[in-house]
Amino acid sequence: MDIKLSQCFIAVDDHDKALAFYRDVLGLEVRNDVGFENMRWVTVGAPSQPDVDIVLEPPLADPNASPADRQAMAELLAKGLLRAVIFATEDCDATFERIRAAGGEVLQEPIDQPYGVRDCAFRDPAGNMLRFTQRKAG
Repeated sequence: MDIKLSQCFIAVDDHDKALAFYRDVLGLEVRNDVGFENMRWVTVGAPSQPDVDIVLEPPLADPNASPADRQAMAELLAKGLLRAVIFATEDCDATFERIRAAGGEVLQEPIDQPYGVRDCAFRDPAGNMLRFTQRKAG
């Protein structure tokens, strides 16, 4: 059996701000932009990984969700408590400088971790934590 990652999802509260970050700062390509019933899903991905999509979706993309559940998800997103993704990079320090220069909210400057990577962290415009890791040579 051969199983591969196809899609992952990141909750965002403003697709235009998210696009400015994921497309313009991180350099991901926009693959799809779909609206339905006052909701919007935007699919982005790295040009080097055409078979892996990142879907930027509303915090609770279920049309049957209750208003209370929608509010709870929006509050968790605003606090930065929803998980996002870890990106791999060949140069953590250069990636860090590029994102910081573009105004990214720094959570952690580049540091060598004991588990074999150098990484840094930022918040995206919605508050999600994003990590950028570089495998250490060796």
